[in-house]
Amino acid sequence: MKNALILGAGMVAKPIVDYLVESKKVSVTMASRTVEKAHKILQGRENTRAEPLLIDNDTLLENLIKEADVVISLLPYAYHVKTAKYCLKYSISMVTTSYVSQLMQDLDKEAREAGVLLLNELGLDPGTDHMSAMRIIHAVSKKGGYVRSFRSYCGGLPAPEANNNPWGYKFSWSPRAVLMAGRNDALYLKKGEKVSIPGADLFEHNWPVTIADMEFETYPNRDSMPYQELYGIGKAETMFRGTLRNPGWSRTLQVVSHLNLLTEKEISGIKGASYRRIMQEIIGLPQDQDPKDYILKKLEIPADDEIIKKLAWLDLFSDHQYPNETTTALDFLAERMATKMPYAEGERDMIVLYHDFLAEYPDHQERITSTLVDYGIPHGDSAMSRTVSLPAAIATKLILEGKIKETGVHIPVDPEIYEPVLNELERLNIVCEEKTEVIKATSA
Repeated sequence: MKNALILGAGMVAKPIVDYLVESKKVSVTMASRTVEKAHKILQGRENTRAEPLLIDNDTLLENLIKEADVVISLLPYAYHVKTAKYCLKYSISMVTTSYVSQLMQDLDKEAREAGVLLLNELGLDPGTDHMSAMRIIHAVSKKGGYVRSFRSYCGGLPAPEANNNPWGYKFSWSPRAVLMAGRNDALYLKKGEKVSIPGADLFEHNWPVTIADMEFETYPNRDSMPYQELYGIGKAETMFRGTLRNPGWSRTLQVVSHLNLLTEKEISGIKGASYRRIMQEIIGLPQDQDPKDYILKKLEIPADDEIIKKLAWLDLFSDHQYPNETTTALDFLAERMATKMPYAEGERDMIVLYHDFLAEYPDHQERITSTLVDYGIPHGDSAMSRTVSLPAAIATKLILEGKIKETGVHIPVDPEIYEPVLNELERLNIVCEEKTEVIKATSA
């Protein structure tokens, strides 16, 4: 029986374990700093074991890796390269759900020489977005066409019945990571022109989009340009990847950004200080100036504006006392969001992934869409955990079975990888529904 080593026991780990254990062909070792988390996920099931792991203990990490047949790294992305180097040392393939860093890409030649696959971006976004897009792109090419325009949107949100707080959002993963993503610069292609957006202005660039009869807003997600080459659609005049949120999110986050709430400058000496006083420190106000009044005047908005309601709902203007000696603006906001915006027991989350293509053929054009909407299971796995982790789990099983033979550093854009993974996701009821509409035809 082959052994899969899972490094980390975070929010997306459980569906990976469930999938591999249910196959009855793979034993699972889970290593985590908090070994109790691993025991809780493994539940003492047959052919599983939990091990303690402090990621900076290189000897322990190496010993765990050399006993494995494949490694799934759910560690913070900064540790992936160190893990990959141990995998190369022992000729063991590795799977992650994280973006490929340049340091990871630099291992490509060594991985090919070692006959090792370092397979990254096997989650939802990135992951299923690549795979569902490439299935369409390759189909268009086989029919003699090319992609003229590609827009892709993805977001994790509360299911409509759970969308019951002023922010229109709840956290199925790290609030800090969500907020940090709001500082990224963005670049995309629109009708042949590059649009560059500095992180400070990211949320000013948003617009509405309707998907599966639901209304969202989108804003640019990082740098879309590399995907022209990765997807092989160099002739595309539009190339856009966007994040989905419920309406109102972008306006609120733009204000949050302008109030310095996304910065990481340390604020010290605040144990016992009121949240209002911390807001004064973050904004840069004297103690006699009320932050709420400042925001009202700065934005020229009425006292009952939704922005003020949202900030007040997080208790940011309150007399509540802060328990710690130091924080940063971003951590202060993330803590308030984690406290006020979790999913209640039994509530469902929702993920939405949507591609919109314009395909050009010699005699006509087609609009092709791919839509994935998935909901969490009440009192069970979230949609986010399932859709992020199951592609990695499926790919891991395929590697162990010898059905993926690629070597080197890869993302899932090759049919050998994406076809079986997408097929298995469909068996698990995670389905990207494709629709094609002829929008322009040349008369005979």
